[in-house]
Amino acid sequence: MTPAGTHHAPELRAAAQHLGRRRFLTVTGAAAALAFATNLPSAGVAAAAELDARRIKDDPFTLGVASGDPQPTSVLLWTRLAPAPYEPGGGLPQERVSVRWELAHDARFRRIARRGAATAHPEYDHSVHVEADHLDPGRRYYFRFRAGQWVSETGRTRTAPAAGSRPGSLTLAAVSCQAYHDGYFTAHKHLAQDDVDVVFHLGDYLYEYAVNAVGGARNYTDRTLPAHYNKETKTLQDYRLRYGLYKSDPDLRAAHAAHPFVVTWDDHEAENNYADDISENGDPAAEFLLRRAAAYRAYWENLPLRRPQLPKGPDAQLYRRLVWGRLAQFDILDTRQYRSDQAYGDKAHPAGPETDDPARTITGATQERWLIDGWRRSRALWNVVPQQVTFSQRRLDLTEQPKLSMDAWDGYRASRQRVLAGARAARLDNLMVLTGDVHVGYAFDIKADFDDPSSKTLGTEIVATSIASGKDGADKPANWETYTKANPHLKFYNGRRGYVTVAYGRDSARADFKTLDAVTKPGASLKTAASFVTEAGSPGLRPA
Repeated sequence: MTPAGTHHAPELRAAAQHLGRRRFLTVTGAAAALAFATNLPSAGVAAAAELDARRIKDDPFTLGVASGDPQPTSVLLWTRLAPAPYEPGGGLPQERVSVRWELAHDARFRRIARRGAATAHPEYDHSVHVEADHLDPGRRYYFRFRAGQWVSETGRTRTAPAAGSRPGSLTLAAVSCQAYHDGYFTAHKHLAQDDVDVVFHLGDYLYEYAVNAVGGARNYTDRTLPAHYNKETKTLQDYRLRYGLYKSDPDLRAAHAAHPFVVTWDDHEAENNYADDISENGDPAAEFLLRRAAAYRAYWENLPLRRPQLPKGPDAQLYRRLVWGRLAQFDILDTRQYRSDQAYGDKAHPAGPETDDPARTITGATQERWLIDGWRRSRALWNVVPQQVTFSQRRLDLTEQPKLSMDAWDGYRASRQRVLAGARAARLDNLMVLTGDVHVGYAFDIKADFDDPSSKTLGTEIVATSIASGKDGADKPANWETYTKANPHLKFYNGRRGYVTVAYGRDSARADFKTLDAVTKPGASLKTAASFVTEAGSPGLRPA
């Protein structure tokens, strides 16, 4: 463990000392601390002068375009101006830039549905978030941006079906964990070409760890990455620069341009295995909250998120609900920001008084009530919970008192029991949890009593493997036999990289686990490692 007070950058320590923890934990104190730590203009977004976009000499759309959070009559459109994405500020001065946008029914933009102008503010690192509204439900659209003489690539997006409608199908992809230094984002290249309606990114969009001059396992021979990437991210500038590196990846850009994304974070967007205001390294809370504020701000700036998700200092409400007619309801969770500290020092440990303490929570009480209340009001056939860490019990060995992961729901068993009790009280017939985090693909039956294989099956859990984290992996990791024997409700386990698609219909849902042989070299082909079906009204997975 790093000694307290020695981990963070000098500007974080200075800001924390300047304000103190009590003042920082107010909204106004948080905003002042973030401005102090990052030299943000204190007068807000109106402070910057305007840059004539005609003076931009190089393509400012190096980070591509994206869309997200589709509603029946609106969708969020995103871009960020960065003619030099590996430089602070993206190579632009601290001046605001006018950006025009267009949304059309066709890829040639002959039938314009909506158009307008937005401002790329330097205070938000020249990112643009456009909430395009007054759209038709259940429609595909195409969009692009213009700044001066420059035109972005074309993005493709869609709206959700009308509220109360009964769509017959929906296909989503679930992705997670894309460590740049562990390999290429080839899975995103394939995902861009896949026929899905929406992509759920379940966390670890980037990693705070250092990326060396050759891109780690990518082992570049045709480029040299700047030295400022070869350190851990701690400040707002660090996180912004890291997004510039990740989002310049052509395969990630392609996936964002092809499909709307719904995103939620896990830990690495800020720091590994943090819990609320508790740092992995035992840093003072005021210092860590400054780092969290910087990480959250950069996350919002670089992803297709709506205004309600804009952070206020170290706080951001990322949990939210999307509805796909009466076919599916998606309750997107944040299991990182509000959680109690991990039990037993965050080491693998058997269940015990700490894991079963009802005072401990992985969601926080407010989010837990929001989830269960939403289930009670749900009119959807499928109730889907996109979230971060493994929900089902996962015994790590074959002993009488097996160890469990304290960072997953196994470390918060009282939280899990309350959530499952809420699902049963709401009479959910078709509960599905979507998970990331663990760099492997799992398929679980969610049991009323995980220690009793004959107990009732309450739902299913589909765990998406990583895009790149963990490098190439293996079809059967070293612990494959142990895990499959120790967990009879585990129906599938694969350790390759890739993603998962889930196709929902009125009668059943089908999950396809798609994997790559390698990510440490580009160009790997994609295969379907396994497919499972769960019937509507009859929870439980069976091979397709």
